[in-house]
Amino acid sequence: MATIERTKLNHLYTHWIPGTPLTSEDLATRGISADLAVHYARAGWLTRLARGVYCRPNEVLQLHPCLLLLERAVDGLHVGGKSSLDWYGVRHFVRQQPVLELYGWTAAKLPDWFTERFPAEYHRKRLFDEAPSAPLHAGPLQKRSGAPRVSAPERGLLEVLSEVGVRQPLQEARELAESAYSMRADVLRELLQHCTSVKTVRLCLQLGRELSLPWAAKLDRAQLPTGSARAWVSRSANGLLVLKP
Repeated sequence: MATIERTKLNHLYTHWIPGTPLTSEDLATRGISADLAVHYARAGWLTRLARGVYCRPNEVLQLHPCLLLLERAVDGLHVGGKSSLDWYGVRHFVRQQPVLELYGWTAAKLPDWFTERFPAEYHRKRLFDEAPSAPLHAGPLQKRSGAPRVSAPERGLLEVLSEVGVRQPLQEARELAESAYSMRADVLRELLQHCTSVKTVRLCLQLGRELSLPWAAKLDRAQLPTGSARAWVSRSANGLLVLKP
């Protein structure tokens, strides 16, 4: 029996991609039952990260496979906002220890084993009329196989703008928008047409116009959901924000 268990463990180690956490379901597909996984953990051959989640002993977990595991647990989960812009090189300064911004459709709490290794925040947000299984313009980073889901720069910018007046300073959002001069107008148009936040649509158009960004002139306000003829007004710690239609 011990020989069989050792053989299973050796086979598991041989095919285990370094830095990747595995769930009990993943282990089961590799011939390791839940009871056997617990036995391996007690013997020190596996490290238990949380209930039903394991890694190899003394393993340094890698961010991308960890994100892929979280995607399986949280509908629509993806790297978004300032983090996605940063991953695509759109930034106005380098933060000392950037906090990874994750977005998803459902209420969720990031597991401790993840945030202890990767400082992160999770935001439940339904900014677009879309299916959680196929969020608009959010896909594998640089379309690489096995890469985590990340907002395209255009979506990332709108996610940042949607937070203005809540937890996002307007000045920083403005500076990020100024750095986003190469945004694709056709992608922004599609996202704005499906955007459920009038504030976000108006702020995008206003900043694009004020900063004379190339993509702004290619967007037709009449084709976008800018809301009623009344001004959108919000007061926050950063002052009064007025967005005209």
